[in-house]
Amino acid sequence: MQASELYKVPSPVQAFHLDWMKERNLSLTIKRDDLIHDAVSGNKWRKLKFNILQVKHLGKTGILTFGGAYSNHLLATAHACYSFGLESMAIVRGDELNEKSNDILRQCSKWGMQFRFVSREEYHLKDDFEYKNELKDEFRSHYIIPEGGKSYLGIIGCQEIVSELQNEFDEIWVAQGTCTTSIGLALSCNVNQTIQAVPILKGFDVSMEISDIMKFAGFDPESVGQVLSRLNIHAEYHFGGYGKTTEELLNFILKMKEEHDLGLDPIYTGKAFFALQDYYKNSDIENRKIVFLHTGGLIAGSYLK
Repeated sequence: MQASELYKVPSPVQAFHLDWMKERNLSLTIKRDDLIHDAVSGNKWRKLKFNILQVKHLGKTGILTFGGAYSNHLLATAHACYSFGLESMAIVRGDELNEKSNDILRQCSKWGMQFRFVSREEYHLKDDFEYKNELKDEFRSHYIIPEGGKSYLGIIGCQEIVSELQNEFDEIWVAQGTCTTSIGLALSCNVNQTIQAVPILKGFDVSMEISDIMKFAGFDPESVGQVLSRLNIHAEYHFGGYGKTTEELLNFILKMKEEHDLGLDPIYTGKAFFALQDYYKNSDIENRKIVFLHTGGLIAGSYLK
């Protein structure tokens, strides 16, 4: 099966109109990566695409990856592997869990994903060199993808987003989790464009994380510096941290859905879109072409029955 038969790439770009933006000549478009696929939407397919090709190239039979109990990355990996005839295996945080603990794990299991549920202490070793070597020895036929698709090939996949925009923008706003998408975007931008990243983790050292990821992935110091110079970090919009929210944020998400038919999730895209509007409402910036990258996050209910 060809990827083009499953995943709608390039994703559409839609104009989004707000009266107060028009008055200041601020144009806003939304890159609808959430429409790529119901289960493998947003940046999930971007980060999986070249990893899937690498699995095929190396002659591996499947993928081993990592995630929490409610991980959209696990759901995306399970579906992609199922679709391309690959095995999938997940190291899951929480040894009290099983494959029937929630709807996401149940659906992953239906798509053939196997699980190893580990303690939170063991899960913290997911990026440890020796721990991963032990997994490589045990699962020789599987290709290992880090949590959230955080990898060199994941970064390369995210670079394709900018080419689909044809360089007609001044900045891209994006929710930031593992930093993989932000890195890919920044590497593809020109010197006059910026990435406005909104970390959804509280107290997250973005610069250190990006430096570590890129060095581990084999990028040179010049590339690391290039990425950091093109990033503006808006760290004050985490709303309490990962998975946490407030009434203000939930009301904002509801308003966007009711007034503009734009679905946002409270973990990633809701926070990033709130940050975008709050930032511009409290500034006097004019004449900008802005892109909001909708990275998905809303899982279609039909997959979770």
